[in-house]
Formats: sequence, C-alpha cells, structure tokens
Amino acid sequence: MGSRKVVVVMGFVMMLSRVAAVTTSIDCTTVIGLISACTTFVTYGSPDPMPGSPCCDAVGGLNSVADSSADGPQTVCRCLMGLLTTYNPNATAIATLPGFCGVSLGFTIDPNTDCNL
Repeated sequence: MGSRKVVVVMGFVMMLSRVAAVTTSIDCTTVIGLISACTTFVTYGSPDPMPGSPCCDAVGGLNSVADSSADGPQTVCRCLMGLLTTYNPNATAIATLPGFCGVSLGFTIDPNTDCNL
C-alpha cells in the first residue's frame, strides 16, 4: 500500500507542476484576449470603462497575468507596446485604460516606455 500512495502523490505533484507551468506561461495572445474586452472603448473612445465593467476586470486581469511569472511585467509591457503600434490611431485609448479602471500595471503605456526595466 505504501508504494501505491507514493505513486499517487507523485502523480498529483506532476499534475500540479503542469498547471503551474500553464499559469506562468504568458504570451501576447493572453494579453490581447484580455484587452479585447475593451474593444468598444479602444475603437470608438466611448463609453468610458468603469471599475467592475468587463473591460476593467480584464485590465485588472493583466496584473494577475503579469504577476504570474518573473518576466510577466516585461511580457505584458511588450505586448501592450505592440498593440500601441498596431492600433496607432487608438493608442491613447489603450494608454488610458489603467487610469479609468484604477489599475496600476507598474509601467506607463506609452510608445516610449522601455519594457526592459
């Protein structure tokens, strides 16, 4: 019976390590997916997002994503800077999201931001 418990525990630990690996893996698809909740505001400049709205919940989710790994803030920053380039006419709307939502990402969303700091 003792060896069976060890196998079960080892299997559980392996499963948890896979879950941890998934949650710490950050890519721009995740960031874009979160920001997509703010599409109306980014595209049209209104209505202003408010704390508790799906958009602001998503912006708050960026903090969780950034905090999930050591390089998370840099990855989120780089992805957002890429969005600024892609959606250049709407870059100001993207940059104002944290302020409207009362969220601090730890960096300023600005084309001149150095994400390597």
